[in-house]
Amino acid sequence: MLHGPQRGIFELEFQIPAVCADHVASGAADIGIIPAFELTRQDLDTVPGVGIACHGPVRSILLVSSRPAEEIRRLAVDSSSRTSVELARVLLARRWNNEPEFTPHAPDLDDMLRIADAALVIGDPALRIEPSLLPYHVYDLGAEWVAWTGLPMVFAVWAGRKGAITSQTVEVFQQSYRYGREHIDDIVRIEAPRREFAPDLVRKYLTRHIVHELGPSDYEGMDLFLSYARRMERPV
Repeated sequence: MLHGPQRGIFELEFQIPAVCADHVASGAADIGIIPAFELTRQDLDTVPGVGIACHGPVRSILLVSSRPAEEIRRLAVDSSSRTSVELARVLLARRWNNEPEFTPHAPDLDDMLRIADAALVIGDPALRIEPSLLPYHVYDLGAEWVAWTGLPMVFAVWAGRKGAITSQTVEVFQQSYRYGREHIDDIVRIEAPRREFAPDLVRKYLTRHIVHELGPSDYEGMDLFLSYARRMERPV
């Protein structure tokens, strides 16, 4: 939507999904990339076929713990991703039969582990961690969900208030996704140095870990996650 044929169609503002959800809720934005968990709170229409999901290890959502998941008593969480926090809550309760205390904290692994048994690290800070080098238990929550349910995990969807998403809007979003997929080399070339990542890591993340095209199994996984999330207490 910045570089392809779709540029100029929408007025764009760049925020993390949690902020996008708040802007859609307040009416400040018509459409946003919304945490999947937000669908338990807002009555939104979604853009079909595109979003953010994984079919295995996601690499950017890591639960790092000084003890096995079943024994965590306090979890420090980067709450910038509502879906990731709720996914941790669901997995801890249902996969590991554990309901630790959740404490919000800035995404600094060392500081988080000073005040808690475990840390939930999300996004770029997680990508800067090399799990194999840590002297801790490290759980990739995308991999844990897929192993437990046999279904993909959907983290975010494009969604908007009622009436904001039309057939023309859907086509623009789907075309924009296809443009990005066809220009992955350009994305890696631009984003790797800007974010100070190795190009190979960025390419692997965008082509092997993250899935942007959603199909029936993705929506089945999302529905299952939302059904669990609705039964849990609200995240921090």
